[in-house]
Amino acid sequence: MARFCPLASGSSGNSTYISRGDCAVLVDAGISYKAMAERVGSAGGDIEKIAAVALTHSHIDHISGIKTLLIKTGAPLFTTEESAEALIQKNLLPANAKVILADGAATFGDFEIVPFKTSHDVPGSRGFRIRTGAGDCAVCTDLGIVTDEVRGALSGCNTVLFEFNHDLDMLRRGPYRPDLKIRILSDLGHLSNVSAAAEVPFLLSSGAKQIICGHISRQNNTPDIALSSARIAAEAAGVKAGVDFLLSAARPGMSEVSVF
Repeated sequence: MARFCPLASGSSGNSTYISRGDCAVLVDAGISYKAMAERVGSAGGDIEKIAAVALTHSHIDHISGIKTLLIKTGAPLFTTEESAEALIQKNLLPANAKVILADGAATFGDFEIVPFKTSHDVPGSRGFRIRTGAGDCAVCTDLGIVTDEVRGALSGCNTVLFEFNHDLDMLRRGPYRPDLKIRILSDLGHLSNVSAAAEVPFLLSSGAKQIICGHISRQNNTPDIALSSARIAAEAAGVKAGVDFLLSAARPGMSEVSVF
Protein backbone atom coordinates (compact mmCIF):
# COMPACT_ATOMS: atom_id res chain seq x y z
CA MET A 1 0.00 0.00 0.00
CA ALA A 2 1.30 3.46 -0.93
CA ARG A 3 0.02 6.91 0.00
CA PHE A 4 -0.19 10.04 -2.14
CA CYS A 5 -0.85 13.43 -0.56
CA PRO A 6 -0.75 16.89 -2.17
CA LEU A 7 0.56 19.10 0.65
CA ALA A 8 -0.26 22.18 -1.42
CA SER A 9 -1.38 22.79 -4.99
CA GLY A 10 -1.89 26.00 -6.92
CA SER A 11 -0.15 29.26 -7.74
CA SER A 12 0.46 29.97 -4.03
CA GLY A 13 2.60 26.85 -3.65
CA ASN A 14 3.05 23.22 -4.69
CA SER A 15 4.36 20.14 -2.91
CA THR A 16 3.34 16.47 -2.99
CA TYR A 17 4.25 13.71 -0.52
CA ILE A 18 4.39 10.07 -1.64
CA SER A 19 5.17 7.25 0.78
CA ARG A 20 5.14 3.51 1.19
CA GLY A 21 6.24 1.97 4.46
CA ASP A 22 9.42 3.71 5.58
CA CYS A 23 10.21 5.17 2.15
CA ALA A 24 8.96 8.58 1.05
CA VAL A 25 9.73 11.32 -1.46
CA LEU A 26 8.59 14.88 -2.02
CA VAL A 27 7.80 16.37 -5.40
CA ASP A 28 8.40 20.15 -5.29
CA ALA A 29 8.84 22.43 -2.29
CA GLY A 30 6.81 25.55 -2.97
CA ILE A 31 5.70 26.22 0.60
CA SER A 32 7.65 26.86 3.79
CA TYR A 33 9.64 24.08 5.40
CA LYS A 34 7.54 24.44 8.54
CA ALA A 35 4.32 23.94 6.59
CA MET A 36 5.75 20.97 4.69
CA ALA A 37 6.97 19.33 7.90
CA GLU A 38 3.63 19.83 9.65
CA ARG A 39 1.63 18.50 6.70
CA VAL A 40 3.91 15.49 6.21
CA GLY A 41 3.41 14.77 9.90
CA SER A 42 -0.36 15.02 9.47
CA ALA A 43 -0.05 12.50 6.63
CA GLY A 44 1.65 10.11 9.03
CA GLY A 45 5.25 10.69 7.94
CA ASP A 46 8.49 12.32 9.04
CA ILE A 47 9.92 14.89 6.65
CA GLU A 48 13.47 14.28 7.88
CA LYS A 49 13.26 10.71 6.56
CA ILE A 50 12.43 11.52 2.93
CA ALA A 51 14.62 9.72 0.43
CA ALA A 52 14.66 12.49 -2.19
CA VAL A 53 13.18 15.76 -3.39
CA ALA A 54 12.11 15.74 -7.05
CA LEU A 55 11.80 19.24 -8.51
CA THR A 56 9.59 19.76 -11.56
CA HIS A 57 10.86 23.25 -12.44
CA SER A 58 12.18 26.50 -11.01
CA HIS A 59 9.09 28.74 -10.75
CA ILE A 60 8.73 30.25 -7.29
CA ASP A 61 5.55 28.37 -6.40
CA HIS A 62 7.56 25.14 -6.63
CA ILE A 63 10.83 26.18 -4.97
CA SER A 64 10.16 28.73 -2.22
CA GLY A 65 10.90 26.26 0.59
CA ILE A 66 13.52 24.15 -1.13
CA LYS A 67 16.70 25.59 0.38
CA THR A 68 15.62 25.04 3.96
CA LEU A 69 14.21 21.63 3.05
CA LEU A 70 17.51 20.46 1.58
CA ILE A 71 19.49 21.84 4.51
CA LYS A 72 17.22 20.34 7.16
CA THR A 73 16.82 16.89 5.60
CA GLY A 74 20.05 16.38 3.66
CA ALA A 75 17.94 14.66 1.00
CA PRO A 76 19.28 14.53 -2.56
CA LEU A 77 17.69 16.79 -5.15
CA PHE A 78 16.50 15.12 -8.34
CA THR A 79 16.03 17.66 -11.12
CA THR A 80 17.30 18.85 -14.47
CA GLU A 81 20.51 20.76 -15.03
CA GLU A 82 18.50 23.81 -16.06
CA SER A 83 16.45 23.81 -12.85
CA ALA A 84 19.53 23.27 -10.69
CA GLU A 85 21.27 26.19 -12.38
CA ALA A 86 18.21 28.37 -11.79
CA LEU A 87 18.34 27.51 -8.08
CA ILE A 88 22.01 28.52 -7.98
CA GLN A 89 21.21 31.83 -9.64
CA LYS A 90 18.48 32.46 -7.05
CA ASN A 91 20.75 31.40 -4.15
CA LEU A 92 18.38 28.57 -3.29
CA LEU A 93 20.72 25.60 -3.70
CA PRO A 94 22.83 24.87 -0.59
CA ALA A 95 26.54 24.55 -1.30
CA ASN A 96 26.67 20.97 -0.01
CA ALA A 97 23.44 19.79 -1.66
CA LYS A 98 23.62 16.50 -3.52
CA VAL A 99 22.11 16.98 -6.98
CA ILE A 100 21.18 14.01 -9.15
CA LEU A 101 20.35 15.08 -12.68
CA ALA A 102 17.02 13.91 -14.04
CA ASP A 103 18.42 12.69 -17.34
CA GLY A 104 16.63 9.37 -16.84
CA ALA A 105 15.07 7.20 -14.17
CA ALA A 106 16.69 7.08 -10.74
CA THR A 107 16.11 4.94 -7.65
CA PHE A 108 15.65 6.39 -4.17
CA GLY A 109 15.05 3.83 -1.46
CA ASP A 110 12.25 1.58 -2.68
CA PHE A 111 11.04 4.09 -5.27
CA GLU A 112 12.01 4.63 -8.88
CA ILE A 113 11.34 8.15 -10.20
CA VAL A 114 10.95 8.54 -13.95
CA PRO A 115 11.07 12.10 -15.37
CA PHE A 116 9.22 13.17 -18.49
CA LYS A 117 9.30 16.46 -20.39
CA THR A 118 6.47 18.95 -19.94
CA SER A 119 5.67 21.91 -22.18
CA HIS A 120 6.09 24.95 -19.92
CA ASP A 121 7.74 28.35 -20.20
CA VAL A 122 10.85 27.55 -18.18
CA PRO A 123 13.86 25.48 -19.26
CA GLY A 124 14.07 21.91 -18.01
CA SER A 125 10.44 21.52 -16.93
CA ARG A 126 9.52 17.94 -16.02
CA GLY A 127 6.74 15.78 -14.63
CA PHE A 128 7.44 12.64 -12.64
CA ARG A 129 6.16 9.09 -12.60
CA ILE A 130 6.91 7.35 -9.31
CA ARG A 131 7.10 3.56 -9.15
CA THR A 132 6.42 2.46 -5.59
CA GLY A 133 6.13 -1.32 -5.78
CA ALA A 134 2.46 -1.03 -4.78
CA GLY A 135 1.60 0.71 -8.05
CA ASP A 136 2.66 3.79 -9.99
CA CYS A 137 1.59 7.39 -9.47
CA ALA A 138 2.42 10.63 -11.23
CA VAL A 139 2.64 14.38 -10.75
CA CYS A 140 1.80 16.18 -13.99
CA THR A 141 1.10 19.90 -13.68
CA ASP A 142 2.40 23.10 -15.29
CA LEU A 143 2.11 22.23 -18.95
CA GLY A 144 0.41 23.91 -21.87
CA ILE A 145 -0.16 20.84 -24.03
CA VAL A 146 -0.26 17.09 -23.50
CA THR A 147 2.30 15.38 -25.72
CA ASP A 148 2.72 11.72 -26.63
CA GLU A 149 5.63 11.60 -24.18
CA VAL A 150 3.35 12.80 -21.38
CA ARG A 151 0.66 10.26 -22.28
CA GLY A 152 3.23 7.48 -22.38
CA ALA A 153 4.54 8.46 -18.95
CA LEU A 154 1.05 8.54 -17.43
CA SER A 155 -0.19 5.33 -19.03
CA GLY A 156 -0.77 2.64 -16.42
CA CYS A 157 -0.48 4.94 -13.41
CA ASN A 158 -2.92 4.15 -10.62
CA THR A 159 -3.01 7.70 -9.22
CA VAL A 160 -2.43 10.89 -11.23
CA LEU A 161 -2.24 14.49 -10.01
CA PHE A 162 -3.18 16.23 -13.24
CA GLU A 163 -3.42 19.91 -14.04
CA PHE A 164 -6.87 21.50 -14.32
CA ASN A 165 -5.62 25.08 -14.15
CA HIS A 166 -8.29 27.36 -15.55
CA ASP A 167 -11.78 27.77 -16.88
CA LEU A 168 -11.51 29.41 -20.29
CA ASP A 169 -14.38 31.86 -19.78
CA MET A 170 -13.19 32.88 -16.31
CA LEU A 171 -9.69 33.49 -17.61
CA ARG A 172 -10.78 35.49 -20.65
CA ARG A 173 -13.16 37.67 -18.62
CA GLY A 174 -10.92 37.91 -15.57
CA PRO A 175 -8.56 40.62 -14.27
CA TYR A 176 -5.25 39.26 -15.58
CA ARG A 177 -3.16 41.41 -17.94
CA PRO A 178 -3.56 40.51 -21.63
CA ASP A 179 0.03 39.27 -21.88
CA LEU A 180 -0.45 36.97 -18.88
CA LYS A 181 -3.63 35.55 -20.39
CA ILE A 182 -1.76 34.87 -23.62
CA ARG A 183 1.01 33.12 -21.68
CA ILE A 184 -1.44 30.89 -19.78
CA LEU A 185 -3.34 29.96 -22.95
CA SER A 186 -0.17 29.16 -24.93
CA ASP A 187 1.39 25.75 -25.51
CA LEU A 188 3.96 26.74 -22.86
CA GLY A 189 1.36 27.77 -20.30
CA HIS A 190 -1.23 25.82 -18.35
CA LEU A 191 -3.94 23.30 -19.19
CA SER A 192 -7.53 24.49 -19.22
CA ASN A 193 -10.36 22.38 -17.82
CA VAL A 194 -11.33 21.58 -21.42
CA SER A 195 -7.85 20.34 -22.37
CA ALA A 196 -7.38 18.41 -19.14
CA ALA A 197 -10.83 16.80 -19.29
CA ALA A 198 -10.07 15.62 -22.83
CA GLU A 199 -7.32 13.43 -21.34
CA VAL A 200 -9.54 11.84 -18.67
CA PRO A 201 -10.86 9.00 -20.88
CA PHE A 202 -7.28 8.12 -21.85
CA LEU A 203 -6.11 8.11 -18.22
CA LEU A 204 -8.98 5.87 -17.19
CA SER A 205 -8.63 3.48 -20.11
CA SER A 206 -4.91 3.13 -19.41
CA GLY A 207 -5.41 2.15 -15.78
CA ALA A 208 -5.98 5.20 -13.59
CA LYS A 209 -8.07 4.50 -10.49
CA GLN A 210 -7.64 7.94 -8.93
CA ILE A 211 -7.46 11.32 -10.66
CA ILE A 212 -6.69 14.41 -8.62
CA CYS A 213 -7.37 17.75 -10.29
CA GLY A 214 -4.37 19.95 -9.49
CA HIS A 215 -2.89 23.43 -9.82
CA ILE A 216 -6.40 24.92 -9.84
CA SER A 217 -6.27 28.70 -10.27
CA ARG A 218 -7.89 30.71 -7.49
CA GLN A 219 -8.67 33.56 -9.88
CA ASN A 220 -9.66 31.65 -13.00
CA ASN A 221 -11.21 28.39 -11.81
CA THR A 222 -12.86 26.63 -8.90
CA PRO A 223 -12.54 23.06 -7.63
CA ASP A 224 -16.21 22.45 -8.39
CA ILE A 225 -15.86 23.56 -12.02
CA ALA A 226 -12.70 21.47 -12.50
CA LEU A 227 -14.33 18.40 -10.96
CA SER A 228 -17.44 18.85 -13.06
CA SER A 229 -15.34 19.00 -16.24
CA ALA A 230 -13.54 15.78 -15.33
CA ARG A 231 -16.76 14.05 -14.28
CA ILE A 232 -18.58 14.92 -17.51
CA ALA A 233 -15.67 13.66 -19.62
CA ALA A 234 -15.57 10.40 -17.70
CA GLU A 235 -19.30 9.85 -18.00
CA ALA A 236 -19.15 10.50 -21.75
CA ALA A 237 -16.68 7.62 -21.89
CA GLY A 238 -19.02 5.39 -19.88
CA VAL A 239 -17.15 5.68 -16.57
CA LYS A 240 -18.65 7.06 -13.36
CA ALA A 241 -16.68 8.97 -10.73
CA GLY A 242 -17.15 7.56 -7.24
CA VAL A 243 -18.11 4.20 -8.66
CA ASP A 244 -15.49 3.22 -11.22
CA PHE A 245 -12.72 5.56 -10.08
CA LEU A 246 -11.97 8.18 -7.43
CA LEU A 247 -12.02 11.85 -8.37
CA SER A 248 -10.88 14.70 -6.12
CA ALA A 249 -9.40 18.19 -6.22
CA ALA A 250 -6.09 19.27 -4.68
CA ARG A 251 -6.30 22.44 -2.63
CA PRO A 252 -3.93 25.29 -1.69
CA GLY A 253 -3.90 23.72 1.77
CA MET A 254 -3.29 20.05 2.48
CA SER A 255 -5.52 17.59 0.64
CA GLU A 256 -6.68 14.19 1.82
CA VAL A 257 -4.30 11.26 1.61
CA SER A 258 -5.05 8.91 -1.30
CA VAL A 259 -4.17 5.24 -0.88
CA PHE A 260 -3.30 2.82 -3.66
